[in-house]
Amino acid sequence: MASHRKSRPTGTRVAGIRTPALATAALTSVALLSQTATAAPTDDDRPSLEEVEKKVGDLYRQAGSATEKYNAAKEKTSKQRKRVDTLLDDVAERTQKLNEAREELGSFASAQYRTGSTVPETATFLLADSPQDYVDRAHLMDRLTGRQKGAVDDYVTQQSETIEKRQEATESLQTLTESQSDLKTAKATVQKKLATARELLSELTAEEKARLAAIEKRKQEEAARKAAELAKQQAEERKRQEEADRQESDASSGSSGSAGAGGTDTETGSTTPDSSYGTKAEKALAFARAQIGKPYVWGATGPDSYDCSGLTQAAWKNAGVTLPRTTYDQVDAGTTVPVSQAQPGDLVFFYDDLSHVGLYIGNGMMIHAPKPGAYVREESIFYDGESSIHSVVRPA
Repeated sequence: MASHRKSRPTGTRVAGIRTPALATAALTSVALLSQTATAAPTDDDRPSLEEVEKKVGDLYRQAGSATEKYNAAKEKTSKQRKRVDTLLDDVAERTQKLNEAREELGSFASAQYRTGSTVPETATFLLADSPQDYVDRAHLMDRLTGRQKGAVDDYVTQQSETIEKRQEATESLQTLTESQSDLKTAKATVQKKLATARELLSELTAEEKARLAAIEKRKQEEAARKAAELAKQQAEERKRQEEADRQESDASSGSSGSAGAGGTDTETGSTTPDSSYGTKAEKALAFARAQIGKPYVWGATGPDSYDCSGLTQAAWKNAGVTLPRTTYDQVDAGTTVPVSQAQPGDLVFFYDDLSHVGLYIGNGMMIHAPKPGAYVREESIFYDGESSIHSVVRPA
């Protein structure tokens, strides 16, 4: 007869606890502690402050690049919308003329039916009341046939042109739709980059923000030092040029006698700006200075806020010079000169993707609309390092 009692486990008991259970509990505790230790954030997992600064800087530059793409798409959309409106108006006008030509053809058909022009000439002669009546009717039909031919030709031409314009309007509408899509994409990209940058900055502690400000201060001091070096270099170059001009002027005066006194050599190759450029540059700079303190807003062209290319465009517009809307086009709107020969009013472009531009004011300094959260200000052209400078362009 089988026993109803449960068999004892064969494992060894210690103080009333089975050894396998104790081992399992211990291993579980170790595993949990290990997982907790692994999951807990450590200082080594956090990016360094320098890495955060670089990441934020990269995001702002990417947002600047996306802003210029947004500006280009917006400008293209505006132009395309005007073109579509013009084409649609043209198509409507041509359609009206086509309808009028069709009505004219209808009237000719009715007249032809009433005069019996489809009847053979012999029958028409026989049916006429008199020979004179036949002559009059034949003369009228000759004139009517000439007008009919002109009307038919005109109708065919207008019909062909109207079809062509309708096709052109359809294609322009498609291009407009694509431009609007590009505009939407560029806008979303800017917003995403800026949101990521703000999120990174919001996660910094007060101490980290203070350290970041100290790093930024050191960068500004270095930028100011580089600007001072450029200013000194440019001053020395101007002095050498002025001395060379003076010596050449003295030599010219001596060789030409009293008749040549006070003459000026116009072929010295001086880098001194001509008076017309200087006058325009002063107007552009006066406008830019008046905007200092206004906020940077991406896509803005004034008067209450600006992005970088919006500011330079508005400044030179004040001087009577029309610049394109985007940095990509502004860089081709003048003559490229070396940084060492930059003059007040010149445009200074930054980064390989040409995502930023400022207005040179002399002594290594510029006025620019820096980035979201900042305001139009004067700053060294070396604000992000010498390597960030792409080119200098003289626009007028």
